Amino acid sequence: MNAEARPAARLASTSVGALAAMKGVFARDMRVAFRQRQDLLNPLLFFVMVVTLFPLGVSPEVSFLSEAGAGILWVAALLSVLLSLDHLFRHDFDDGTLEQLVLQPQPLFLLILAKTMAHWVLTGLPLVILTPVLGVMVHLDGNSIAVLCLTLLIGTPVLSLIGAIGAALTLGLRSAGVLLSLLIIPLYIPVLIFGTGTVAAAAEGASVGAYLALMGAFLMLALTLAPFAAAAALRISLSNG
Repeated sequence: MNAEARPAARLASTSVGALAAMKGVFARDMRVAFRQRQDLLNPLLFFVMVVTLFPLGVSPEVSFLSEAGAGILWVAALLSVLLSLDHLFRHDFDDGTLEQLVLQPQPLFLLILAKTMAHWVLTGLPLVILTPVLGVMVHLDGNSIAVLCLTLLIGTPVLSLIGAIGAALTLGLRSAGVLLSLLIIPLYIPVLIFGTGTVAAAAEGASVGAYLALMGAFLMLALTLAPFAAAAALRISLSNG
Protein backbone atom coordinates (compact mmCIF):
# COMPACT_ATOMS: atom_id res chain seq x y z
CA MET A 1 0.00 0.00 0.00
CA ASN A 2 1.43 3.38 -1.00
CA ALA A 3 1.74 6.32 1.39
CA GLU A 4 -1.23 8.16 -0.13
CA ALA A 5 -3.60 5.23 0.41
CA ARG A 6 -2.72 4.67 4.09
CA PRO A 7 -4.58 7.72 5.55
CA ALA A 8 -7.71 6.80 3.58
CA ALA A 9 -7.51 3.20 4.85
CA ARG A 10 -7.08 4.37 8.45
CA LEU A 11 -10.04 6.74 8.08
CA ALA A 12 -12.21 3.96 6.67
CA SER A 13 -11.19 1.64 9.51
CA THR A 14 -11.98 4.31 12.11
CA SER A 15 -15.38 4.96 10.53
CA VAL A 16 -16.26 1.26 10.54
CA GLY A 17 -15.18 0.98 14.18
CA ALA A 18 -17.27 4.00 15.22
CA LEU A 19 -20.31 2.67 13.36
CA ALA A 20 -19.91 -0.75 15.00
CA ALA A 21 -19.65 0.91 18.42
CA MET A 22 -22.81 2.92 17.78
CA LYS A 23 -24.68 -0.22 16.73
CA GLY A 24 -23.46 -1.99 19.86
CA VAL A 25 -24.57 0.81 22.19
CA PHE A 26 -27.94 1.07 20.43
CA ALA A 27 -28.56 -2.69 20.62
CA ARG A 28 -27.52 -2.85 24.27
CA ASP A 29 -29.85 -0.02 25.28
CA MET A 30 -32.73 -1.72 23.47
CA ARG A 31 -32.07 -5.01 25.28
CA VAL A 32 -31.77 -3.33 28.69
CA ALA A 33 -34.99 -1.38 28.13
CA PHE A 34 -37.00 -4.51 27.39
CA ARG A 35 -35.66 -6.11 30.56
CA GLN A 36 -36.91 -3.11 32.57
CA ARG A 37 -40.40 -2.88 31.13
CA GLN A 38 -41.73 -0.58 33.84
CA ASP A 39 -39.40 2.21 32.68
CA LEU A 40 -40.50 1.52 29.11
CA LEU A 41 -44.23 1.64 29.81
CA ASN A 42 -44.39 4.56 32.25
CA PRO A 43 -44.07 7.36 29.62
CA LEU A 44 -46.65 5.70 27.36
CA LEU A 45 -49.14 5.22 30.19
CA PHE A 46 -48.56 8.82 31.28
CA PHE A 47 -49.21 10.03 27.72
CA VAL A 48 -52.48 8.12 27.48
CA MET A 49 -53.63 9.17 30.95
CA VAL A 50 -52.99 12.89 30.40
CA VAL A 51 -54.85 12.95 27.08
CA THR A 52 -57.70 10.84 28.48
CA LEU A 53 -58.16 12.84 31.69
CA PHE A 54 -57.86 16.29 30.11
CA PRO A 55 -61.42 16.35 28.67
CA LEU A 56 -62.81 15.19 32.01
CA GLY A 57 -61.01 17.93 33.92
CA VAL A 58 -61.51 20.83 31.50
CA SER A 59 -64.34 20.40 29.00
CA PRO A 60 -65.74 17.50 26.97
CA GLU A 61 -67.22 19.80 24.30
CA VAL A 62 -66.35 18.73 20.77
CA SER A 63 -65.61 22.26 19.56
CA PHE A 64 -63.15 22.89 22.39
CA LEU A 65 -61.39 19.55 22.05
CA SER A 66 -61.02 19.82 18.27
CA GLU A 67 -59.43 23.25 18.72
CA ALA A 68 -57.18 22.39 21.66
CA GLY A 69 -56.52 18.73 20.82
CA ALA A 70 -53.18 19.27 19.07
CA GLY A 71 -51.88 21.31 21.99
CA ILE A 72 -53.07 18.69 24.47
CA LEU A 73 -51.28 15.90 22.61
CA TRP A 74 -48.09 17.91 22.13
CA VAL A 75 -47.89 18.90 25.80
CA ALA A 76 -48.60 15.32 26.87
CA ALA A 77 -45.88 14.04 24.52
CA LEU A 78 -43.40 16.63 25.79
CA LEU A 79 -44.03 15.71 29.42
CA SER A 80 -43.83 11.99 28.61
CA VAL A 81 -40.41 12.41 27.01
CA LEU A 82 -39.30 14.55 29.95
CA LEU A 83 -40.47 11.84 32.36
CA SER A 84 -38.20 9.27 30.71
CA LEU A 85 -35.05 11.41 30.45
CA ASP A 86 -33.79 10.76 33.96
CA HIS A 87 -33.15 7.13 32.97
CA LEU A 88 -31.16 8.00 29.84
CA PHE A 89 -27.78 7.83 31.59
CA ARG A 90 -28.81 6.90 35.15
CA HIS A 91 -28.59 3.10 34.93
CA ASP A 92 -25.28 3.22 33.06
CA PHE A 93 -23.94 5.66 35.66
CA ASP A 94 -24.99 3.42 38.54
CA ASP A 95 -23.42 0.21 37.16
CA GLY A 96 -20.21 1.82 35.85
CA THR A 97 -20.99 1.35 32.14
CA LEU A 98 -20.87 5.09 31.52
CA GLU A 99 -17.24 5.37 32.59
CA GLN A 100 -16.38 2.58 30.15
CA LEU A 101 -18.12 4.45 27.33
CA VAL A 102 -16.10 7.57 28.09
CA LEU A 103 -12.87 5.54 27.93
CA GLN A 104 -13.69 4.03 24.54
CA PRO A 105 -11.46 5.07 21.61
CA GLN A 106 -14.53 6.02 19.57
CA PRO A 107 -15.82 9.61 19.83
CA LEU A 108 -18.10 9.98 22.84
CA PHE A 109 -20.60 12.17 20.97
CA LEU A 110 -21.33 9.30 18.54
CA LEU A 111 -22.02 6.90 21.41
CA ILE A 112 -24.33 9.46 23.02
CA LEU A 113 -26.08 9.91 19.68
CA ALA A 114 -26.66 6.14 19.58
CA LYS A 115 -28.08 6.18 23.12
CA THR A 116 -30.34 9.11 22.24
CA MET A 117 -31.57 7.32 19.12
CA ALA A 118 -32.43 4.28 21.25
CA HIS A 119 -34.26 6.54 23.71
CA TRP A 120 -36.32 8.03 20.88
CA VAL A 121 -37.17 4.62 19.40
CA LEU A 122 -38.33 3.42 22.83
CA THR A 123 -40.17 6.59 23.88
CA GLY A 124 -40.80 9.06 21.06
CA LEU A 125 -41.75 6.62 18.30
CA PRO A 126 -44.42 4.81 20.38
CA LEU A 127 -45.95 8.21 21.17
CA VAL A 128 -46.23 8.93 17.45
CA ILE A 129 -47.84 5.52 16.88
CA LEU A 130 -50.40 6.13 19.66
CA THR A 131 -51.25 9.63 18.42
CA PRO A 132 -53.87 8.70 15.75
CA VAL A 133 -55.98 6.84 18.31
CA LEU A 134 -55.79 9.67 20.84
CA GLY A 135 -56.33 12.24 18.09
CA VAL A 136 -59.68 10.63 17.29
CA MET A 137 -60.48 10.75 21.02
CA VAL A 138 -60.06 14.56 21.07
CA HIS A 139 -62.08 14.93 17.82
CA LEU A 140 -59.30 15.96 15.46
CA ASP A 141 -60.04 15.48 11.76
CA GLY A 142 -57.99 13.17 9.58
CA ASN A 143 -55.83 15.89 8.03
CA SER A 144 -54.98 17.39 11.42
CA ILE A 145 -54.08 13.95 12.81
CA ALA A 146 -51.77 13.29 9.85
CA VAL A 147 -50.02 16.66 10.27
CA LEU A 148 -49.82 16.15 14.04
CA CYS A 149 -48.15 12.75 13.58
CA LEU A 150 -45.67 14.31 11.14
CA THR A 151 -44.79 17.13 13.56
CA LEU A 152 -44.32 14.64 16.39
CA LEU A 153 -42.18 12.45 14.14
CA ILE A 154 -39.91 15.45 13.51
CA GLY A 155 -40.18 17.05 16.93
CA THR A 156 -39.80 14.15 19.37
CA PRO A 157 -36.19 13.41 18.27
CA VAL A 158 -35.42 17.07 19.02
CA LEU A 159 -36.90 16.60 22.51
CA SER A 160 -34.70 13.54 23.10
CA LEU A 161 -31.56 15.26 21.79
CA ILE A 162 -32.05 18.40 23.87
CA GLY A 163 -33.06 16.29 26.85
CA ALA A 164 -29.78 14.35 26.61
CA ILE A 165 -27.90 17.58 27.40
CA GLY A 166 -29.96 18.18 30.52
CA ALA A 167 -29.73 14.53 31.61
CA ALA A 168 -25.93 14.68 31.27
CA LEU A 169 -25.69 17.94 33.21
CA THR A 170 -27.82 16.72 36.13
CA LEU A 171 -26.28 13.24 36.32
CA GLY A 172 -25.52 12.21 39.89
CA LEU A 173 -27.23 15.23 41.49
CA ARG A 174 -29.87 15.09 44.16
CA SER A 175 -33.35 16.10 42.97
CA ALA A 176 -32.07 15.72 39.44
CA GLY A 177 -35.59 15.33 38.03
CA VAL A 178 -36.71 18.75 39.22
CA LEU A 179 -33.53 20.45 38.04
CA LEU A 180 -33.72 18.65 34.70
CA SER A 181 -37.25 19.99 34.16
CA LEU A 182 -36.18 23.55 34.98
CA LEU A 183 -33.26 23.34 32.55
CA ILE A 184 -34.98 21.64 29.64
CA ILE A 185 -38.57 22.92 29.48
CA PRO A 186 -37.57 26.47 28.32
CA LEU A 187 -35.60 24.88 25.46
CA TYR A 188 -38.62 22.79 24.49
CA ILE A 189 -40.91 25.80 24.05
CA PRO A 190 -39.95 26.65 20.40
CA VAL A 191 -40.56 23.04 19.33
CA LEU A 192 -43.93 23.06 21.13
CA ILE A 193 -44.97 26.36 19.54
CA PHE A 194 -44.14 25.31 15.99
CA GLY A 195 -45.53 21.80 16.49
CA THR A 196 -48.94 23.06 17.57
CA GLY A 197 -48.80 25.97 15.10
CA THR A 198 -48.33 23.56 12.20
CA VAL A 199 -51.48 21.64 13.11
CA ALA A 200 -53.44 24.88 13.59
CA ALA A 201 -52.36 26.10 10.15
CA ALA A 202 -53.37 22.78 8.59
CA ALA A 203 -56.80 22.97 10.28
CA GLU A 204 -57.32 26.43 8.75
CA GLY A 205 -56.34 25.19 5.30
CA ALA A 206 -53.10 27.18 5.18
CA SER A 207 -49.79 25.91 3.84
CA VAL A 208 -47.68 24.08 6.42
CA GLY A 209 -44.49 23.87 4.36
CA ALA A 210 -42.77 26.74 6.18
CA TYR A 211 -43.63 25.30 9.60
CA LEU A 212 -42.32 21.87 8.66
CA ALA A 213 -39.16 23.39 7.20
CA LEU A 214 -38.49 25.20 10.49
CA MET A 215 -39.09 22.03 12.48
CA GLY A 216 -36.74 20.19 10.14
CA ALA A 217 -34.16 22.90 10.76
CA PHE A 218 -34.59 22.40 14.52
CA LEU A 219 -33.97 18.68 14.02
CA MET A 220 -30.83 19.20 11.93
CA LEU A 221 -29.48 21.74 14.43
CA ALA A 222 -30.14 19.38 17.34
CA LEU A 223 -28.54 16.43 15.52
CA THR A 224 -25.47 18.56 14.79
CA LEU A 225 -24.91 20.24 18.14
CA ALA A 226 -26.69 18.31 20.91
CA PRO A 227 -24.42 15.20 20.94
CA PHE A 228 -21.32 17.40 21.32
CA ALA A 229 -22.93 19.40 24.12
CA ALA A 230 -24.15 16.25 25.87
CA ALA A 231 -20.69 14.67 25.61
CA ALA A 232 -19.06 17.76 27.17
CA ALA A 233 -21.72 17.86 29.92
CA LEU A 234 -21.20 14.16 30.62
CA ARG A 235 -17.46 14.56 31.04
CA ILE A 236 -18.03 17.47 33.43
CA SER A 237 -20.54 15.48 35.49
CA LEU A 238 -18.26 12.45 35.70
CA SER A 239 -15.22 14.52 36.64
CA ASN A 240 -17.19 16.28 39.39
CA GLY A 241 -18.60 12.98 40.60
